[in-house]
Amino acid sequence: MITPQIAAFIVYFAAVLGIGLVFFFKSKGTGEKDYFLGGRSMGPWVTALSAQASDMSGWLLMGFPGSILAFGMGQVWIGIGLALGTAANWIFVARRLRKFSQAANDSITVPQYLSNRFLTKNPALQIICAVVFLVFFTIYVASSFVAGQKVFIQVVPQLESNPNLALLIFAAIIIVYTFLGGFKAVCWTDFFQGLMMLAALLAVPIVLVIAKDLDYSVFQAVDGGVSPMNPFSASWKDIASGLAWGLGYFGMPHIIVRFMSTKNSKVLKKSATIGIIWVVLSLGAAIAMALLGRGYAPTQALVDGGQQELVFVTLVQDIFSGPWAFVAGLLLSAIVAAAMSTADSQLLVASSSFTSDIYKPIFRKNASDKETLWVGRIVVLIIAVIAYFIASSKSEGAATIMTLVDNAWGGFGSAFGPVIILSLFWKRFTYKGAIAGVVGGAVVDVLWMNLLADTGIYELLPGFIAGFVCAVVVSLIDKKPSKEIEELYEKAISAEIE
Repeated sequence: MITPQIAAFIVYFAAVLGIGLVFFFKSKGTGEKDYFLGGRSMGPWVTALSAQASDMSGWLLMGFPGSILAFGMGQVWIGIGLALGTAANWIFVARRLRKFSQAANDSITVPQYLSNRFLTKNPALQIICAVVFLVFFTIYVASSFVAGQKVFIQVVPQLESNPNLALLIFAAIIIVYTFLGGFKAVCWTDFFQGLMMLAALLAVPIVLVIAKDLDYSVFQAVDGGVSPMNPFSASWKDIASGLAWGLGYFGMPHIIVRFMSTKNSKVLKKSATIGIIWVVLSLGAAIAMALLGRGYAPTQALVDGGQQELVFVTLVQDIFSGPWAFVAGLLLSAIVAAAMSTADSQLLVASSSFTSDIYKPIFRKNASDKETLWVGRIVVLIIAVIAYFIASSKSEGAATIMTLVDNAWGGFGSAFGPVIILSLFWKRFTYKGAIAGVVGGAVVDVLWMNLLADTGIYELLPGFIAGFVCAVVVSLIDKKPSKEIEELYEKAISAEIE
């Protein structure tokens, strides 16, 4: 039986697949630059909302509010850190990266940019970056698959007995439109999905306050003289770890590649304003939803059952029941939108990195554009299949969206954040320093995650510091960059984006 919620899902998925088909037929005859970077033609709204939608996965509507509901206000600092990191990324990195990537031989991937920035033909850095991409992006895509699977089961209860089928359907839809349409399809679907996510996040807390009888006594409760609703009652570890999330933005390839795809500097200025407003409203609404959930009886049972990640789903299905069931279906589609908007971007960036940074320069230097495009599409399939098996595994970590996102976000931020910043702001930075920064940051992040997680300090913080120190020390030990590299730096600094 097709319920109103299922009907809403069908309408949403038909629209997403339609976008993929449109760009598949429009992109025939175009090259890898168009498929992987949209021909550097993205406008301000699409750039901003696709960047933020690809940033905020199903974690925004499930993992983040669920962690606040279960673990308290210390988790709010993650949202504060992300808002600050988003603003810093748009203000300090976006315009410079757009100029530097074009000056560095019109680079279309982050690893390609980092190599071209140092005018080297040595493929070592590109290979290292591509390997890190493949590992952490596969984990990240798995987190999106888990989020989509959970929503499918809630909307279609018949799938509860066969959760892997729900996972398979979700993965298949993402694969089809990413496989067919490339960067433009991903950006345009992410644009509409970003609007859906914001509308859903704002609607739930507003309607909850207006229409529901909340128990506001929980907000006045005092434990040891401190209100649990006060974010400043969090420990210094919670605050430090939360703010450290913001550092991750500088190294998120699926986000910063949007900066490289824009038309000109005017687009970036508008995009920055739109993107910052979007993320502040979205994170604020997610926090409000979690806090209000504390005063709403049905959501308290979720924490007791370890199902706190379903707080948004539970609120939507309860608030928009009966004649509003179709609206509930559209709002729940926002979670699927969030998960898809991140997974599709990550699949495409990982694929572009493999084809442009490993396959073409090492295995098939004379590969045609058509061959490169189809290799990229095959890599999309391979990564998605591996992510599917991670998401469908029975391990505790694979079942927790927050854990998967923690691991991937920390890995990218530690490996690439310091290197991207130094490449844009330090003329003395060297190729060997970049390699040291990527390797040092990634290794410390992984070691801290596996050996020192009990310290309560998020691995991104020590990983980022280690990556930065390694990059600076090795660059200072290494010989000074050549005159040509310094001229490229000066050219990029003074260039205008038209």
